[in-house]
Amino acid sequence: MIKKSAELAEIVERAKKAGRAAIDTEFVWERTYFPQLGLIQIGLSEEENFLIDAPAIDDLSPIGQLLEDESVVKILHDAQQDLYILRRATGAYPKNIFDTRLAGGFARLSSTISLMDLLKEVVGVSLPKTESRTDWLRRPLSDRQVAYAIDDVRYMPRVMDELIKRVDDAGRSEWLAEELSVYDDPALYEEKDPRTQYGRLKGVSRMGGDELSVLRELAAWREEEARRHDRPRGHILKDDIVVTLAKRRPGSKEEMQYIKAISDRDVRCYGRAVVQAIKKGLETGGEDISLPPSRNGVDEILSTRIDLALAYLKGKCLSSGLDMGLLTTRAEVTALLAEGPQSDAKSHRLLRGWRRIFAGDELLQVMAGEYAIRLDRNTGLPQLVSD
Repeated sequence: MIKKSAELAEIVERAKKAGRAAIDTEFVWERTYFPQLGLIQIGLSEEENFLIDAPAIDDLSPIGQLLEDESVVKILHDAQQDLYILRRATGAYPKNIFDTRLAGGFARLSSTISLMDLLKEVVGVSLPKTESRTDWLRRPLSDRQVAYAIDDVRYMPRVMDELIKRVDDAGRSEWLAEELSVYDDPALYEEKDPRTQYGRLKGVSRMGGDELSVLRELAAWREEEARRHDRPRGHILKDDIVVTLAKRRPGSKEEMQYIKAISDRDVRCYGRAVVQAIKKGLETGGEDISLPPSRNGVDEILSTRIDLALAYLKGKCLSSGLDMGLLTTRAEVTALLAEGPQSDAKSHRLLRGWRRIFAGDELLQVMAGEYAIRLDRNTGLPQLVSD
């Protein structure tokens, strides 16, 4: 276990010389808003693997230097969360990331494949997943924890090599490079605007007017409060209470006390701030708020077009060995078709880069009636036919 910054710096230098390093993190995320980093794993080969005791090291800047070094490939599985945590710990913006989960989606595997399944599929290694929900802040680590943590990076360089070969054989290396470039964007690691958090609450698609504008301000206040005190959102106010407040819109702490779902503690601790957020929402109004159409809010004609588009896209992915989840989502297709022919490529992933080449242009032509779709009698999959 590496506990000193000087030892960490030496390992990072070895990683730079190797030109690539597998990286993983272990953390605890239960009673805080931000995840608590417990361990950093670095793997250079199946024989060279290191565990970094993150809480014991005051200066993690060598990890930051490794993340920023464009000459070193950093290999991670499902990279975004780990990179977000490391960005917070080091202040560094990552460059040159290889995400084995994403690569799997271009190599005729699922783009949501777990690391355990990926290792078994690509390099024939079966690992027990027995320590995934353990306490990574407790010391000393058990032998099982140590073995689990090392196994998460031990085989990753070999996995990357095999995936690169498979993606190249499929003729999708440029597509993968384009997808991986997303990790070079600093905006990916910034905290989300608190005033966008209302969209994640249940029932928001059925709200409008004052309800929606108040919900936005309440959710934004709660988000800022949770960050400030490093506590989970639900420890401030639970989601259903935030929604109830947006619907009832009490004008004072006294009025809040008549809402059964709200405890005396909530009124005492947050009453003044809640009333202020409600007032701000009522003053601001919700004219500038736009939500993507929900399934319940889509008319039958548009719903039929969406189902047709998804059938075409799913069939194209199946016949091409590309994971549909990598290409798009139902919500994205719904937003694209709801906007219609004037759709802007800046607003829709399906109209940019490899997605447009693979399916975006054809989808627009299908929706414009330039192509018909029929079922191939041999494969049973949707097939384009010139109208």
